[in-house]
Amino acid sequence: MKQPDVAVPVPLAGALAADPDRPVLTYYDDATGERTELSASALGEWVTRTTNLLHHGCGLRPGDRAAVLLPPHWQTAAVLLGTWSAGMSVSFEGIATAGLPRIGVGSAGPFDVTYVARNRVGSWLEDVPEGRHRFVLGFAPGAASLDDADVPEGYRDYVAEVRGHDPNLRPHVPVDRADAASVDGTSYEQWGNLARELASILDFQLGDRILIDAAEHEHPVKWLLAPLAAGASVVLCANLDPARLADRREAERVTRVL
Repeated sequence: MKQPDVAVPVPLAGALAADPDRPVLTYYDDATGERTELSASALGEWVTRTTNLLHHGCGLRPGDRAAVLLPPHWQTAAVLLGTWSAGMSVSFEGIATAGLPRIGVGSAGPFDVTYVARNRVGSWLEDVPEGRHRFVLGFAPGAASLDDADVPEGYRDYVAEVRGHDPNLRPHVPVDRADAASVDGTSYEQWGNLARELASILDFQLGDRILIDAAEHEHPVKWLLAPLAAGASVVLCANLDPARLADRREAERVTRVL
């Protein structure tokens, strides 16, 4: 079977076309006990909501710039894919790139939108680049919204805001494959090529179920784009407890561990 032609900004297209109900991303956090499983269609709804939030809620357009200061997480997948589907270019501030080209890493602000993890705001605030629109993510299990007291001044709660946008209204975004997908000028086509090349190097196969340790593979080309490019699904594990690994491999029918 031919592998799906996956390229940013619509890397979910292959999974949606093949089987919209198939699990595409399962997220575990062994520190909280969370397990969240998303089918291609469920993740696609979060992606569409995010794109509509950016276009209709923020008035942003293709070519605008986003800073993503988020760890590997299923909500981060929605943020990234939604931001790319909006035609924007992304900066991965502070994300490790061991073994990868330094694409999309670091750029001086200001940005048009900034996404920040709640535990980074506060003592880390001086490290957050300036953004016209600023969203905070608390990553609570069950995609719960933050309490008002936990939303820093000048920020909006991403989950609360994105829920107000239509998951079925498909925004028409005229994005060219040569447009910049990251702030360093790397194009959407180049990102897609890198994802496919890495999938080949790692021998990801169509239908694979890949368990990924989030702490070891922070860059989204590894934990998100390369698996999607291969037509694989991901079991993404934060705070991975090695004692649970064997049981998880069996329960999730894992075929590969990264």
